Amino acid sequence: MILSVSRRTDIPAYYSDWFYNRLKAGFLCVRNPMNLRQVSKIFLSPETVDCIVFWTKNPEPMFARMEELAEYQYYFQFTLTGYGKDMECGLPPKKEKLIPAFCILAEKIGCRRMIWRYDPIIFTKKYTPEYHLRAFGQIAEALRGCTEHCVISFVDTYAKNRKNMMAMGAYELGGAELLEFCKAISTIARENGMSMGSCAEKIDLAQCGIGHNCCIDKELIERIIGCRLKAGRDKNQRTACGCVESVEVGTYNTCGNGCLYCYANHSAESVRKSRGKYDAFSPVLCDSIKEEDVVVERKMRLLREPQMGVYDFHGDDKRQ
Repeated sequence: MILSVSRRTDIPAYYSDWFYNRLKAGFLCVRNPMNLRQVSKIFLSPETVDCIVFWTKNPEPMFARMEELAEYQYYFQFTLTGYGKDMECGLPPKKEKLIPAFCILAEKIGCRRMIWRYDPIIFTKKYTPEYHLRAFGQIAEALRGCTEHCVISFVDTYAKNRKNMMAMGAYELGGAELLEFCKAISTIARENGMSMGSCAEKIDLAQCGIGHNCCIDKELIERIIGCRLKAGRDKNQRTACGCVESVEVGTYNTCGNGCLYCYANHSAESVRKSRGKYDAFSPVLCDSIKEEDVVVERKMRLLREPQMGVYDFHGDDKRQ
């Protein structure tokens, strides 16, 4: 199985001790957000986990215990944008903290395991196309040699972020203007040694040098683990999403980054209440198992092909 850690919250930034403790315990539990009494128990042995995909805006809290990942294969999706505190109020300073953290992590695990996400892109009176191109260029230059691939997306409006989107005066670019912007940002990426993909975008940006990206990326995982995967498309994601199947381990309403565009938090108050329940030794993130819960061991299958293949000989080294 592939673990997604996590689309729902920033586990590396706020709950890295919990995750390391769960690896040590050999299992974790995930509550079904659509049926709160239903809990899945997921075993985490290196023999069961094909790859771990970390999603974060600040991996620094993970650094002290990274040797505990030695038996696992993994890579990082690191979101680093040009927004200020008005948009991402919970993040440390980017120039002083987050860009150096990106470079330190790349040095530890290799640039192939570092995916830079500049997303979502939101256009407002302050965050104009010109602003984004300047910010993207500055970050791309700082990250040169630390990553080979960058992912962009344009903000989607959900019930949980619609009010904030309206308040900030977010707008969309028209067809020709959007293509011009995408060509410009793709050129900047290429000049800094990076390929570029789009995340869950229906529009075809191939003419701009931007392909459709897979965040839970079968081909990348195959290169990392050195063999083929028997993995199908993740049917729980949006239609335009190209990700393969994975197991999500996070909990909604627990992320402390405070991003105004977030779809995973209902409100600041809901986050405060959830984070108040955090126990680094609980099997469930920011929660506990209750008597009325129905806990079911989730049957996980190894996705690795057992036979030797081309990736066994030409795959990515385990630690670069």
